[in-house]
Amino acid sequence: MIDYNVLGGKCNRGLSVVDSYKLLKGADVLGEEELFLASTLGWCIEWLQAYFLVLDDIMDDSHTRRGQPCWFRVPHVGFIAVNDGIILRNHISRILRHQFKGKPYYADLLDLFNEVEFKTASGQLLDLITTHEGEQDLTKYNITVHRRIVQYKTAYYSFYLPVACALLLSGENLDNYGAVENILVEMGTYFQVQDDYLDCYGDPEFIGKIGTDIEDYKCSWLVVQALECADESQKHILFENYGKKDPACVAKVKNLYKELNLEAVFQDYEKESYKKLIADIEAQPSIAVQSVLKSFLHKIYKRQK
Repeated sequence: MIDYNVLGGKCNRGLSVVDSYKLLKGADVLGEEELFLASTLGWCIEWLQAYFLVLDDIMDDSHTRRGQPCWFRVPHVGFIAVNDGIILRNHISRILRHQFKGKPYYADLLDLFNEVEFKTASGQLLDLITTHEGEQDLTKYNITVHRRIVQYKTAYYSFYLPVACALLLSGENLDNYGAVENILVEMGTYFQVQDDYLDCYGDPEFIGKIGTDIEDYKCSWLVVQALECADESQKHILFENYGKKDPACVAKVKNLYKELNLEAVFQDYEKESYKKLIADIEAQPSIAVQSVLKSFLHKIYKRQK
C-alpha cells in the first residue's frame, strides 16, 4: 500500500526540503546526518501528499492517479482505502517521533504538520462544498472564492511546508518568518493559476494529462476571469455549457475563452505576479532566504507542465 501510494510522483515537495536546507546552511558544510534528517522530513511531506490523494480520489470518484488506477479502484481494496489513508497520516507522527524526539524543534515540527494538515483539509472542504454541493451554480464562483480554495488546499502544504521544515531544521523560529509564509502562499496561488491555465491551454502530450476542468465544473481561474469580463449573452453561454461532458459544450466554453482573450489576461497576470514576488523576495533581510525563495520561483515561472 505504501509503495503504491507514496512512490510514483515527482517528489517535488520532498526534494524542496533538501534543496532549501542546502541553500540555508550551505551544501558544503552539511554532514550525512543532517541530510538524512532533511530527507526524512521530505518523505514526511510525500507521505502527507499520499494520504491526501488517497482520500481525495475517493471523494472525487476519480479513476486514475499518476498513470495507474486510484488505490480504492484496485481489486479487493475498495473502501479499505479510507483506513489506509488514516494509516498513512499516522506514519508521519511515528516517523517524526522516531527521528526527531529530543530535538529542540520537535514540538514545532508536530505543530507545523498539524496546522498545515488542518489548512489543507479546510481547503478541500471549501472546494467540495463550492464545486460539488447541490445544484451547479456559477454565481458562487468568484476570484475571492477561487483564491481561498487554492491557498488552503494547495499553497500551504506544497509551498510553505517544505521551506518551513528546512527553517526549523536550521534552528530558526517560524514566528520570525511571517513574510516568508505570505510569499510562499502567494507563489502557491500563482502555481495553481498556471495549473488552471495549462488544463485548458497546455499540450496534453507534454503535460501528461488531458484537462477536464470545464467538464468537471471546477472553480478554475479561467472561468472566474470569464465571469468577470463577460457580458450577459456571454454569461448565458457559460451557464448553459460549463460543467457538461458533451464535447460540443466544452468547445463553446473554449471559444468563449478565446473571444474574451483569456490567454492574454493570463500572460498579464503571470508578468505582474512575477514582478511582485521578486520585489517581496528582495525585501527579505536574509540573502540565504532570498535564494531559497528565488529557486522556488524560477522552478515554476513560465512552466509548460
